[in-house]
Amino acid sequence: MAEESQFFRPVKDFCQRTVVTCEPDDALVGVARVMREKNISSVVVCENKLPSGIVTDRDLRNKVVANGTDPSTLAVRAIMNSPLSVIGENDRLYEALYQMSRQNIHRLAVVDGKGKLSGIITDSDIIRLQSRSPHQLVLDIERVQNLDELRTVFTRIQSLVLHLSASGTSTRDMVRLIAHLNDQILLRLITLLHADRFADLPGRFAVVVLGSEGRGEQTLLTDQDNAIVYGDELGADEIARIEDFSQVLIDSLVAIGIPPCPGGIMANNKEWRRSLRQWQDQLDRWLRSPTPSNVLSCGTFVDIRTIFGDPSFEQELKTQVYSHVQRDKLFLMRMVENTLRFAPPIGWFGKIKGEKDGAHSGMLEIKKAGIFAISEGVKALAIQAGTLKGSTHQRLEALVRDKVLSRKVADNIAESFDFLVLMRLRAQVEAVREGQAPDNYISLERLNMMELGRLRIALKGVEKFQEFIKGHFHLHLLR
Repeated sequence: MAEESQFFRPVKDFCQRTVVTCEPDDALVGVARVMREKNISSVVVCENKLPSGIVTDRDLRNKVVANGTDPSTLAVRAIMNSPLSVIGENDRLYEALYQMSRQNIHRLAVVDGKGKLSGIITDSDIIRLQSRSPHQLVLDIERVQNLDELRTVFTRIQSLVLHLSASGTSTRDMVRLIAHLNDQILLRLITLLHADRFADLPGRFAVVVLGSEGRGEQTLLTDQDNAIVYGDELGADEIARIEDFSQVLIDSLVAIGIPPCPGGIMANNKEWRRSLRQWQDQLDRWLRSPTPSNVLSCGTFVDIRTIFGDPSFEQELKTQVYSHVQRDKLFLMRMVENTLRFAPPIGWFGKIKGEKDGAHSGMLEIKKAGIFAISEGVKALAIQAGTLKGSTHQRLEALVRDKVLSRKVADNIAESFDFLVLMRLRAQVEAVREGQAPDNYISLERLNMMELGRLRIALKGVEKFQEFIKGHFHLHLLR
């Protein structure tokens, strides 16, 4: 198997299955003795058979020896790290890498579908794989010290995607990997700026990403969709520093190769940099007056995901949205109505209709043809259900758990969505290889009969989904 493909295999294929465990109230001296005898650096703490913490040799050094504490007086609970960082055994290896990197930790407990401990994976396990990989790219991102180095490593994301696209890697995994790597780029940039020029930034603020970036659904065509939320209690000087930071942040993102948002949805725009109360007031205006423009703005914003800073703002704002739509259904109805304007371009006898003229004559704008209708329709269902978290796929899973959608319906939606995104990503890869700028158009002439058939089935799936949400949200009541 190609080295890069290993990072798309499940964690269970690489984790250590034999894990030494203890309980929180076990004597620390006894646990330390076991660590010495077995020559291990950590012991997982389990409570009621579920992993709840971990004690490491570093904890023994820093929390016991360095403090001159008598270890014979301590139970494990006194020094263990809790809660324990875990990853599902069916999650991909690169997700374990990403989680360790973001949390600055060296190991993760691996759990099964019921949350029970099934293994442990360490950064050493991953480092044993060869260096040319997504793992190496993440490590290189963490090591960069300036914008020039960050620009160089950012260009490697595109190269990695081009390489993986020929390896049989699934589109869903490719999209998630792109999102993870873009997150790492943004986090590293913020860390460098914070250390170099903005160490005095207040704690009560957050950089958030929105839209497809918030959902973790970026492809090779990416621009900026970000905002800032800060505490209502901050003073004028603190707000001014956040404004200065936002300007430098956006300029730096442009400098490393991430283009600005054409619609201005960026943190350096005061309309997308507000206090919590100001954002709550803005959300209220959008929700109470669901014009097409307000629906689009609010739809982008509710994909909010905290990338740096205080995560409590995100939850408060989402709770506000959930509360409003329970009282007033009009916003969601208008949101769904807006998605229906993007009808799949299928003509008589199932013929797929491309652009009639212009530079893209005979081509299909794949985002407008179906991707937007699915992502926004699923988003509307997720808002109504109060499960507005993660990607379109994660939202579909939540909707199945909440019995909003049947498993069959959700799988059909996911299958259509995946194929449309595959077509989009493949066309973008082809464009880059041919020295062109990637966009959302696909050439219908380049598709063979089987691919055209699958595309027709996917677009028919979009039509069925639109009919479903049209009935679900009772759009016949709109005037």
